[in-house]
Amino acid sequence: MPSYNELRKTNYFYYFIKFTLNIYSMVFSLMGLCVLCVGVYAEVERQKNRTLEGLFLAPAVVLILLGLVMFTVSVVGMVGSLRDNKTLLHMFLCVLCVLLLLQAIALATALIFEKKTSALFQSTIREGIKHYYDDLDFKNILDYVQQKFSCCGGDEYKDWNVNQYHFCNGTGPLACGVPYTCCIRHKTGEVINTLCGYQTLDKQRETLHELIYVRGCIHAVNLWMSDNIGKTVGLCCAIGLPQLLGIVLSCIFWNLLVEMSESADMVDFKLKKFNYSELDLAGAGWCMCLPRDGGYLPVPASEPERDPIDIHLEKLKKQPLRTHSQLQKLQQSRSATGLDEVDVGRKHKREH
Repeated sequence: MPSYNELRKTNYFYYFIKFTLNIYSMVFSLMGLCVLCVGVYAEVERQKNRTLEGLFLAPAVVLILLGLVMFTVSVVGMVGSLRDNKTLLHMFLCVLCVLLLLQAIALATALIFEKKTSALFQSTIREGIKHYYDDLDFKNILDYVQQKFSCCGGDEYKDWNVNQYHFCNGTGPLACGVPYTCCIRHKTGEVINTLCGYQTLDKQRETLHELIYVRGCIHAVNLWMSDNIGKTVGLCCAIGLPQLLGIVLSCIFWNLLVEMSESADMVDFKLKKFNYSELDLAGAGWCMCLPRDGGYLPVPASEPERDPIDIHLEKLKKQPLRTHSQLQKLQQSRSATGLDEVDVGRKHKREH
């Protein structure tokens, strides 16, 4: 079995890395485009239905930013791998490294400063609860989280007191209560009572254990992650490993292109001008961009025989300039023999 150094010098290794990176970038560019389209559609619908007070950063905006970044970065990698462009590949590699590094820093910061991170999430969720009925996207997400993780609010159930429809000084039917997604369901499939959380915010936690979930969603999610370490690690790997794969592929392919550009059989069309008809493109592939053994320019097997006169003229050009006395001696020798240097050289060649 050939070693890695021998394998990476073959054209098959080049083809494999090139098209693997191209397919990788194409898949993620399509995913980014889909996320971007979903985000744009969700934002258009949100703008139609929300009120002017809804200033909370909607999930649709997050989807738009995520899809735009994924699509732009992936297109750069796709074009760079297809056209063997070292600049675009280097840009693609650097952006992936920066994104992965930022995610690792964010994760480490969240683990080290857990209390400050929880406080930040709590303030963000409280801001979202304040505009709960203004942003349907955030409302649906929070309802899903409260039902999935059996929780209510951000830090606790009393976070709902910041909403104008739920705070205890209100006069509406929802005053001093929580949404029905915070209620405990005793039977699966039972009819939902939308006023099951009525008059619960002014009561103590001990009296509400059979009515609503009193634990906040931040603590519920943290507890679920600590109880399901395998799923948590799998989720982190699902986010980080594809980015790491793109970094490895782009790094290998970029090093291959650097080595190929420094080899003797590669032609830089930006520095040297050639006519397209003069190139030997046999075996170059359908896209006219694949390398082949021996390069693209026809190299003569051996130099043709040269005329002795041309060789002698080149030697004369390399000789230093002669002085006046040397020229006189040369003229006397020519007059004595009647032959010039070229004729003398041909005479000696015939004699031998």
